[in-house]
Amino acid sequence: MNNKRKSRTIIRILNKIYPKIPIPLNYKNTFTLLVSVLLSAQCTDVNVNNVTKTIYPKYYKPEHFVKLGRKKIERLIKKIGIFRIKAKSIYYLSKTLIDKYNGKVPNSYEELESLPGVGHKTASVVMSQGFGYPAFPVDTHIHRLAQRWGLTNGKNVLQTEKDLKKIFPKKFWNKLHLQIIWYGREYCKARECYGIACKICKSCYPNRKKAIKTKKA
Repeated sequence: MNNKRKSRTIIRILNKIYPKIPIPLNYKNTFTLLVSVLLSAQCTDVNVNNVTKTIYPKYYKPEHFVKLGRKKIERLIKKIGIFRIKAKSIYYLSKTLIDKYNGKVPNSYEELESLPGVGHKTASVVMSQGFGYPAFPVDTHIHRLAQRWGLTNGKNVLQTEKDLKKIFPKKFWNKLHLQIIWYGREYCKARECYGIACKICKSCYPNRKKAIKTKKA
């Protein structure tokens, strides 16, 4: 099956399972979305949501976090992995937004990626979910699934993003990356499907018998 047919098959299956797709991270505004995505690195969305549910009712602007300072931010997010590094990023991110952008989150990749602690994947999520710009954020989970489904050669997440953008129509990108995340969590798990059990894997590779080993991003 070539990639054109695969893409149609994948879209059909995902739309049937997830006609409406929930956003994994809870947030109050574009700034808190940015903070939540930053916090989600090496951490589950569930853990991030559990921590931020007591933060965002009180603190939801860059000014709030600058006033808190690094040490208080650390105490607020201490249940999250590498919390000291993330607290530093959040503090300086907030300060930069106030100093350079009048407290507003910029809506371009270049400006977002210039902010402390913000990489391309984080910027892509904010562009997609915060501003509705067509984007295809690729994390390690989507990278793994794209390899299993034969959509990329698996060198790194940036290459995977380019490959997926070529295969899938732009109008589906924002919804599709969330559908793939949920599908991977529920049906094509790293240590359960192995590329031979779920509906997408079986549809794309009906004759595959051996488990697929994926390359880490």
